[in-house]
Amino acid sequence: MAFTKKQINQILDALKAEYPDAGCALVHMDTYQLLIAVVLSAQTTDKSVNKISDALFKKYPSPAELAEANQEDVINIIKTIGMYKTKSKNIIALAKNLMQNYDGKVPDDYDELIKLPGVGRKTANVVLSVGFGHQRIAVDTHVFRLANRIGLVEEKDVLKTELALMKVLPQDRWTEAHHSLIYHGRNCCIARNPKCDECVIKKLCKYEKNGS
Repeated sequence: MAFTKKQINQILDALKAEYPDAGCALVHMDTYQLLIAVVLSAQTTDKSVNKISDALFKKYPSPAELAEANQEDVINIIKTIGMYKTKSKNIIALAKNLMQNYDGKVPDDYDELIKLPGVGRKTANVVLSVGFGHQRIAVDTHVFRLANRIGLVEEKDVLKTELALMKVLPQDRWTEAHHSLIYHGRNCCIARNPKCDECVIKKLCKYEKNGS
């Protein structure tokens, strides 16, 4: 049985109280740095990206410098993260695209963002949410797992989960929910052996009720 609107707000309220400082964990100073950091974070941790981002942005402080970068030089900076060859190629191409088509500025538009190399739906949503203040739900592995485990939605893939969450969650809380679910996924509702005894929403969670 689906949650009521009241129950959904109770879940969001409990998570917000538990993680009042939940937000983007990627260190960045502007939308350019945010965009590059999110692209680099694909299939790796935010912590690993934060370890290399300072050196990367000191050498390439804007799209203008990164657009002219040598790929091997970029690889040497980011080689500790996964898929560094593909990512180095993508972020240089992305910077060139920003210079050629957007006057070196990150576009505040979903359709334009997903045209950029290495930018998919999740990355675009994070940039629009964190960088430009739009209400968005970016579905990463944590959000996908928790949304379906808790019982907010019942979907089998990321896109369907995002669209279903947009229907059931209050629009003015989309971004908040995204960050709260990520923090809860990292700290309590982990993939294996979730810490149900410590969970602030265990009385509502359908995973806990079902004794899964």
